[in-house]
Amino acid sequence: MSPAYDPPTEHTDELPASPTAKRTSLRWLKISTSLVLLAAVAFVAVQALRPLPAPAVGGAKASYALPGRFEIPWPDHGQGAVHLPGTGQVAVFGPQESVPTASVAKIMTAYVILQGHPLKKGEEGPRIAVDAQAVAEGTSRNESRIQGLTQGATFSQQDMLKMLMIPSGNNIARLLARWDGGGASTAPFVAKMNAAAKDLGMHDTVYTDPSGLDSRTVSTAVDQLKLAEAAMKSDVFRAIVALPDATIEGLPEPLYNNNASLLLAGLSIKGIKTGSSTPAGGTLVWAAYKTVGEKTPLILGSLMGQRAEGPDPDALRSLDLVKTNAQKVVAAVRAGLTDGKIVSRGQTVGWVRDALGRRTPLVAVRDIEVVGVPGQKLDAVLRVNGAGLPSSAAPGTEVATLTVGSGPQALRVPVAVREGLTEPTLLDRLTRLP
Repeated sequence: MSPAYDPPTEHTDELPASPTAKRTSLRWLKISTSLVLLAAVAFVAVQALRPLPAPAVGGAKASYALPGRFEIPWPDHGQGAVHLPGTGQVAVFGPQESVPTASVAKIMTAYVILQGHPLKKGEEGPRIAVDAQAVAEGTSRNESRIQGLTQGATFSQQDMLKMLMIPSGNNIARLLARWDGGGASTAPFVAKMNAAAKDLGMHDTVYTDPSGLDSRTVSTAVDQLKLAEAAMKSDVFRAIVALPDATIEGLPEPLYNNNASLLLAGLSIKGIKTGSSTPAGGTLVWAAYKTVGEKTPLILGSLMGQRAEGPDPDALRSLDLVKTNAQKVVAAVRAGLTDGKIVSRGQTVGWVRDALGRRTPLVAVRDIEVVGVPGQKLDAVLRVNGAGLPSSAAPGTEVATLTVGSGPQALRVPVAVREGLTEPTLLDRLTRLP
């Protein structure tokens, strides 16, 4: 029996059926959804982990001003300045160009001596011997000097400072410079004077000698008040420059102050130093006081380049002129002094910008009251406390300090957040814009 016939399979060129449009759409939908989910996860991760900027303060005023207006009766020429330690600059007059100082240079001489050889109130200090050069210079007719000195005689450091500052002894200025330097030259001491000027920010001042007789010793009215503020911190210096006269054992005559007419003028003027020479004209740095309310601030002023008209041998008429002009300025400033509140408790003085850019007001914890003249501007600086700004804080937390005025005596008041600071939430981070 023959096997059954099995016909051969028919061959064809047809391909398998292609995917439908629906299947294609579903496939791309899955891919797109996965990509979106991945992007969302990446966005959340980036936003949640992206570093936040540190909180910062801003919006603070650069200065505050007392209400009103005040004018000082400045002279017609020269330069001048008035300053209230702690409150700051009251007014400046004339171009602040370096000019000869004459004997006001001795303020720096006394300052450097007291810096290197400090004296406590009532302390006399070491004995200083008079040398032959100081004796010889005491006979000069062309400069202010202490006469009647004897070689080998000794005087206390405090008495030497009186001889320096009261009658303006040039020979004592040079003697003190040699004593401090331990040699025959005043150059090392003059170098100290210039170094001290640099430290005090006296950028327009150059000292070439300890007495101011050299016309190349130059300064400005503004620079001299930087020095005066520093020098008046010394109890010994303040006491000496306030003396209208003094008697020193070992000197044939009492010492008389060129400032005596000002010291006794009834304006509470307590020094500091006059100067006069043909190159300088009349110069003066003064200190005065005025009680306003419960405060008695120190007032510092300077006038330079005051020149009398006509013949003026040894600039004596210019010396009288600078004292007359200064007395007008002192009287006006004392009469104009007033106290006023420039910042009130609870007053907004700035703001904190947190990591997300939100602003929280900063308020003064207490009032700031100052003594000054109407219209006077006081520099203001808002500084974060040492620990830095917190990222979260309760309302009323003190985070900064507002300083009004200048120098060590500037007024300072704590500053607090008026509203609480809060840490950014996850939602805050996710919705944070770039």
